[in-house]
Amino acid sequence: MADDFPLWFPPDSSDDSSDDSILFFQNLLEEAELQDTGTSNQRRYIERQREVGHETLMADYFVEDPKYNDAIFWQKFRMSKRLFLNIVTAVEANDEYFQESYDARGRRSFTPLQKVTSAIKQLATGNPPDEGDEYLHMAARTSRECLEYFCETVCRIYGSEFLRRPTSHDMTLLYDAHEEQHHLPGMFGSLDCTHFVWRMCPTELRGQYMRGDHRYPTVMLEVVASQDLWIWHAFCGPPGSQNDINVLGQSPLFLTERNGTAPKCPFYVNNHYYKRGYLLVDGIYPKWSVFVKSISYPQEVDEKMFKRQHEAARKDVERAFGVLKSKWGVLNRPMRARTVKKIRNVVYTCIILHNMILKDDGNAIAPVHIQDPPVEPAFDDRVLGELMDEDTHWRLKHDLTVHLASQDLPHLLVDSDEE
Repeated sequence: MADDFPLWFPPDSSDDSSDDSILFFQNLLEEAELQDTGTSNQRRYIERQREVGHETLMADYFVEDPKYNDAIFWQKFRMSKRLFLNIVTAVEANDEYFQESYDARGRRSFTPLQKVTSAIKQLATGNPPDEGDEYLHMAARTSRECLEYFCETVCRIYGSEFLRRPTSHDMTLLYDAHEEQHHLPGMFGSLDCTHFVWRMCPTELRGQYMRGDHRYPTVMLEVVASQDLWIWHAFCGPPGSQNDINVLGQSPLFLTERNGTAPKCPFYVNNHYYKRGYLLVDGIYPKWSVFVKSISYPQEVDEKMFKRQHEAARKDVERAFGVLKSKWGVLNRPMRARTVKKIRNVVYTCIILHNMILKDDGNAIAPVHIQDPPVEPAFDDRVLGELMDEDTHWRLKHDLTVHLASQDLPHLLVDSDEE
């Protein structure tokens, strides 16, 4: 066996062949360097001149006489310059990542303006993080970090106000606005779900997040929207293989009702008293007392009027989805995040910014956040029975049908006669 595997010894350095041994080892080292497949020596440092990117950004938007006016700024950033600067100030004050610092060479880091611009550009366009390299002089890795830190900070700062549950003051304004617009007293909003494509879904999770009517893995979002497109409830994260009822079973939509912290907002319709407002839903949802569904096959004129008005009012949540996805391109394109938590932060950030823009533009029904007095949570099992009461569901639908028939709504009468 020893003859089959002969041992090799380097030439003896004591003889005259020492020079040959040196050359031999040099050849071995050269061959090893050529065969090295590691990437440690392949990385190349790029001097991106971040100061030039800041000066360019200032000259384009934030000097006294900028290159682009306010209308173009709104088109590119999806918000007014005033709101953008307020967000930059708040983010800088609440997160050290967005504060200016200096590296080991004494050079100034990226400014808060550059970091927030990079994050909002990615949310608005949905383009890859290296898109702003030539303009902001920012690497792809830094752009991804800006987006992640920005989403976490915005949710922490603004989530309590712009992702809040409606208070009694909000409910009163919503009741009045929906009754005036849709002639439906006691309406709180419309409930529906949508899907977001998850591009970077891990292989082991693809079966859980895929459904037959979608070609790619998706993540679901449950939303309650009012007539002004304000989103009052958002629950993101369930796998796309589920339906709206499965999402409702996981959602904290009625958590405040069950623990007794929801505002007391009763209403009357057709001389009947109801303890809490209701949501407009489609046919898949159950027959609960807080859900109002359309009539599938109306026969009478008043039923046709109710069906048409219900469908017209339910377009509020569909319009909210359309505006949200068209305004923030990251929601309309496959998600690049690798975890559901990061996707959830991105979605909630877009919803918060959406509500902030509504308030800044003066289009919100309840722009002022007036908190209710604090209430100690106390779960009551009887509330769940009240929410799921089917008799109340049918009585409420009948009362709303009678209420619409008693109103002077000529456009509904004409449309019903045509049918």
